[in-house]
Amino acid sequence: MSTPAPLTLIEKLATRFAVGFAPGQPVRQGDFVTIRPKHVMTHDNTGAVIPKFKQIGAERIHDPHQPVFAIDHDIQNVTPENLGKYAKIESFANEHGVDFYPAGTGISHQVMVEQGYVVPGSMVVGSDSHSNLYGALCCLGTPVVRTDAASIWATGVTWWQCPPVAKVTLKGTLRPGVVGKDVIVALCGRFNTDEVLNHAVEFAGGGVAALSMADRMSIANMTTEWGALAGVFPFDETCRDYLYARADYFAKGRRPGTRRPGSLGFYSRADVDRWWSERAALASDAGARYALELELDLDSVVPHVSGPNDVKTMHALPEIEARRVKINKAWLMSCVNARYEDLAAAAAIVKGKKVAPGVEFYLAAASADTQAKAEADGSWQALIGAGAIPLPSGCGTCIGLGAGTIRAGEVGISATNRNFEGRMGDRNGLVYLGSPAVVAASAVAGYICSPTKYGDVAVRGEARRSHMANGKSQMASQDNAASVIDGFPAVVRGRAWFLDRDSLNTDGIYAGKHTYNDALTPEQMTAFIFENFDPDLRARIKPGDVVIGGLNFGTGSSREQAATALKYSGIPCVIAASFSETYKRNAFNNGFVCFECPELIQSLRAPSASSGVGESGAQKSRLVGDIEIDYQRSTLTIGGKQFPFPALSPVAQDLVVAGGAESVIKRRLAAG
Repeated sequence: MSTPAPLTLIEKLATRFAVGFAPGQPVRQGDFVTIRPKHVMTHDNTGAVIPKFKQIGAERIHDPHQPVFAIDHDIQNVTPENLGKYAKIESFANEHGVDFYPAGTGISHQVMVEQGYVVPGSMVVGSDSHSNLYGALCCLGTPVVRTDAASIWATGVTWWQCPPVAKVTLKGTLRPGVVGKDVIVALCGRFNTDEVLNHAVEFAGGGVAALSMADRMSIANMTTEWGALAGVFPFDETCRDYLYARADYFAKGRRPGTRRPGSLGFYSRADVDRWWSERAALASDAGARYALELELDLDSVVPHVSGPNDVKTMHALPEIEARRVKINKAWLMSCVNARYEDLAAAAAIVKGKKVAPGVEFYLAAASADTQAKAEADGSWQALIGAGAIPLPSGCGTCIGLGAGTIRAGEVGISATNRNFEGRMGDRNGLVYLGSPAVVAASAVAGYICSPTKYGDVAVRGEARRSHMANGKSQMASQDNAASVIDGFPAVVRGRAWFLDRDSLNTDGIYAGKHTYNDALTPEQMTAFIFENFDPDLRARIKPGDVVIGGLNFGTGSSREQAATALKYSGIPCVIAASFSETYKRNAFNNGFVCFECPELIQSLRAPSASSGVGESGAQKSRLVGDIEIDYQRSTLTIGGKQFPFPALSPVAQDLVVAGGAESVIKRRLAAG
């Protein structure tokens, strides 16, 4: 009998939660699998998942222990309409016996960790792109989309592809004052050419021991901005001790929200001991194969700031501090950096000082428990005393909702995870990202700075690409011959618009401020496409026009409207050099075609192709001529040139013909 090939930690975790595999058969990178996750989290978007659940014909939640509802995004909105939506979500939770956390409990990801739903060796998904955070606890945390959430509610399962796995070895230790946010910003800036795009990242090496759980949560959370689908840390003594502390908390009976009898969300010290005794199974095997290996020397990391309006544009603190970039706003909030450690560090910096004249400093804790702990030791009062403006525990300004959004011409420094153009307010504002310490110091100084002085040190890191296949998902065959199923168009013809921007994010495609307005009709949604990228394009694009993008199209939020609004606009497909896997998942789950053709984008970017038939706005969305897409031959023709692309698989075509995954699930339920 042959010896089984060694497995990565990601492959081991995926195997645990795969359904339908033969005993002993592992999940490998690139495999399409059916998964049954331990939990699925939805937040305000629960209001949009409920009608999907009902439309597929489901009458009951398959396993009421799986879903968790945690309200957090639009909680400053106290209109009757929004409060009514929250009441309907709570009523649905009560009807089906689902754990529910009302507005004010905290940001959903923090709630999932604090309240015990995330444990080592588990797989927990969320209908939110920052579900990667769960990887801090050696959990395979990864985003799904609203249609997947409805499928899991109804059937317990959804489809998933095990991504290529990248190993990031951390060496050395952190300098005093350097935190996890600095590490992930440094990683995003040092490896900023999509090295880990659509990969799952495993963190390893002696440097991991130097990272607190708060550091790990920050890093895992922002692997999303780095382009990864997951970021998982090992189960070590630091994680074990954190779990012990949470178990002690649960033993005292502190249980906010609406918990159900038999809920799977709590654990005891005995549970932690049992997991610890089995930790050998939660480690990658010697000789496991990775698609990519990176190395970062933590000793070389000093505080970094990214931006403006771009996560991967990195500035070492000494360099940007010397420029004395004046700010109008500062934000200490979000699921990446509003934990107790963050609040305490910021409070120590501002204590006895005042926010600089002309600066508005906004504050929101990651959870009510976090705020209570900061209040107990005086950290919260120190921040308020310095002039910070408190907001309820939730997402709010991070997604451009509620008080404190940026205005045109303003500059801000934020401890949040995203600074995409227009995400936190007006698209003509400039937002930088930094650690809580940098945000606090900048708020009192009036310009971007650090409380600690550092020398200008180059980040030391290297990358090694494996020879193994990268497991990239196209929802397509690599063959260039395809059969077109009944109902799928063999040929599509139309005008082609080239949106010459890499990493065009979902905020640029469909702004976050509209995401939770569930009353918008499909026709009304079409009025908002591309408003944060190129507002003029909306008036020029017509039904039947094809959109062409650059690398990593659709990065950012998991909001499905970035795909559905284009579909409702009559756009038959999006072509790009590469896609965010979550965007692609949203597209096909909603019956919308997207496929990759990097050679086309290279051709359009050639100097001879720089002038188009027409252009739109300052972003230069170019009308580049007529295009013909032949799905039978898997070729497209534009400007007299022909380009091949991977053939769409029958699975992908079936999703499009059916109108999306909801109809496919409905058929499955009807068949019993």
